Amino acid sequence: MIYPIVAYGDPVLRKKCDAIAADYPQLPQLIEDMFKTMYHCEGCGLAAPQVGLDIRLFVVDADPFKEDDPGSEGFKKAFINAEIISRSKEKWRRSEGCLSIPGIYGEIERPNSIVIRYHDLNFVQHTEEYTGIKARIIQHEYDHIEGVLTVDHFTPLKKSMLKGKLNELMKGRADAHYRMKFSTTR
Repeated sequence: MIYPIVAYGDPVLRKKCDAIAADYPQLPQLIEDMFKTMYHCEGCGLAAPQVGLDIRLFVVDADPFKEDDPGSEGFKKAFINAEIISRSKEKWRRSEGCLSIPGIYGEIERPNSIVIRYHDLNFVQHTEEYTGIKARIIQHEYDHIEGVLTVDHFTPLKKSMLKGKLNELMKGRADAHYRMKFSTTR
């Protein structure tokens, strides 16, 4: 199943998400559907709030960046109940966009490396370090389960310049090549 992407303005995108148990209903199918949805939308990551679920789950696939970062080839994972436990002091800036905020991109500074604790699909806990583009994608999706969006990282001037576009998006006007779900509470 391919889900519609929840658009900017929906309250689920601002919630700090809840942890889930190993017996969460149809979890393997949900993860498979989230990957299908992500690929359909041409994304490299997708968090549960973006499909309307306030749970601590996200999926990533760094393959689109394999030419820029050869170490990212084949990096495809689901992260359940993730918690970033450390971030490097070294940071770097790069333009980011978000499937929930189509057509809006901005430079975001993020730590170059992170250590994250999470469960895999079999509910085995892992603690791993990631650097570069892998760390950036994970941090972007992790922000979603914390209720943080890319626009929250933009400068006040950039946010002010985007106010009209964001208001249009909240009114249900988006230019996306995929199906979106707009909030009924504004």
